[in-house]
Amino acid sequence: MDPVIIVGAGPVGLTLALLLARQNVPAVVLDEGPGKDEPRPARTVVLREDTAALLERLTGTDLGELGVRWAGWRSLRRKQVVDEVAFDAGGPTAPLHIAQYLVTNALRTALDGEPLVKVAVDSRLDAVEQERFGVTAHTRGPQGTWWRGSFLVGCDGPRSTVRKLQDIRFPGRTAVERHAVAALRTDLPWEGQALLHRTPPWRSSGPSAGEVTARPLPDGVWRLDWLLPPGKDLITPEILVARIRETLTGWTDSATPTYELLDTGVHTVHHRLARRWRAGRVFLAGDAAHLLGTLGTQGLDEGLRDADNLAWKLATAWHHGPYEALLNSYQTERRAVVAARLRAADHALPVLRGGGGLRTLVPGATRGHDALFADGHLGLGPLGASGTYAESTLAPRHLEGVVPVGTEPGAPVTDVRVTAEDGSFVQLRDRLGRGALLVVLIAPGTGVWDRKHWMSAGVMPRLAAAVTALPHPAELLVAESYPGAPAHSVLLVRPDGHLVTALSGVRPADLYAAAETALGGAAREQQPRGDERTTTTAATADAGSGTR
Repeated sequence: MDPVIIVGAGPVGLTLALLLARQNVPAVVLDEGPGKDEPRPARTVVLREDTAALLERLTGTDLGELGVRWAGWRSLRRKQVVDEVAFDAGGPTAPLHIAQYLVTNALRTALDGEPLVKVAVDSRLDAVEQERFGVTAHTRGPQGTWWRGSFLVGCDGPRSTVRKLQDIRFPGRTAVERHAVAALRTDLPWEGQALLHRTPPWRSSGPSAGEVTARPLPDGVWRLDWLLPPGKDLITPEILVARIRETLTGWTDSATPTYELLDTGVHTVHHRLARRWRAGRVFLAGDAAHLLGTLGTQGLDEGLRDADNLAWKLATAWHHGPYEALLNSYQTERRAVVAARLRAADHALPVLRGGGGLRTLVPGATRGHDALFADGHLGLGPLGASGTYAESTLAPRHLEGVVPVGTEPGAPVTDVRVTAEDGSFVQLRDRLGRGALLVVLIAPGTGVWDRKHWMSAGVMPRLAAAVTALPHPAELLVAESYPGAPAHSVLLVRPDGHLVTALSGVRPADLYAAAETALGGAAREQQPRGDERTTTTAATADAGSGTR
């Protein structure tokens, strides 16, 4: 079959290419730029545990050496500390703060040695044609040509050409928030800790009082963000320098400390959600499909989860046939998660920025304003926690042997140590992203015996036979324990790390039914979406159709 065409060479597009290559699917990445990113210290991203682990698994790079995992989180209101969180073994997992260009560079380096992926630089998409069995894209520029693919994924950002060529609406709100941003090297009192400071005492009261966040980077560098009042007033260099000086002076209670200004910018947050994420063989992912970012929510996190969700489904269809229900589930699963995140932010904004009753506008928000302010930054609650797919069409129903465990069906599994089929000890997360389902037997005591002693004993032969009979490649793993799981329970895990179901003991019929449902049912012959080839070009597509 033809490769998957990926439009856009940002972190989401490059991640998708690597994920497909790990599943033996070739890809072509159409890069509008020259193939390298300008170093911008003020353009950074915050990655949660799951997305940071995904990138480290793909790149073989310890991103913690390129960024900073926060030692803690502190929230202030005027001069009072209202919330403190320490990131240690007994608490939340520390987010990773890193410059985005370093993430992109690590992905590009990993792709340099990947024979299944071709990156075409200086290639700007201007036309897409779909047929029953494939898709063709045309690019202009020095590398202008026609590219033939099996599927096409638009990872080309907020102004997505792919989205516009498919005439997909992109409704939402413009300029929900604006932030002035500065990256500077200086000494602050909270080494390694992130800070959210609301209504700092050196600012006047009213809408301009705002808030400022400080997030550490390596080598004594900090990213500072000031929430700007509504409007389109220009932020001049003089205004920004004044903000820097008054903020540093206020935090140190002394004369302005020495600092080195490295980079500046203005970050405007939009809230938008594409009406459709699939049009035949064309898909949208990342900022092409959604924009968010208020109250600490992280758009790149969601874009990476888009890629992780879509990659194994495309790979299944590429290798085994047109699983239409499986491909359709990408939109239903991921769009629902992002829509819920946007709704939570839209509900919280009137409360946290002034006006409205907390309990009436934000269901379940009895923890108060301070917790809501922190959730998006810390990856907690409806604003920050990773999404689940409990209501997905891929979720099995009416299985007799289901047993509850510490992970709800549809949620990401906990990373535990497992024994692989070759007898080695690995982390469960290390087996993800290979296109195979994972079947995990919880068997206390197996960790102290060589695999050869228990592979032919007890329930293992029956379970191994059931795994071999599944309708999709699967890997059998054994864990000493799993949170909330009884001994001899069996977990079925999707290739993207979300739990399908947990069963009490070896139940071949239930395991098969759950696996088949997780794949959207048996592969069916793909029906044509029209009698004739459809062509859209940048010249014929309404340039405004993507932003209606």
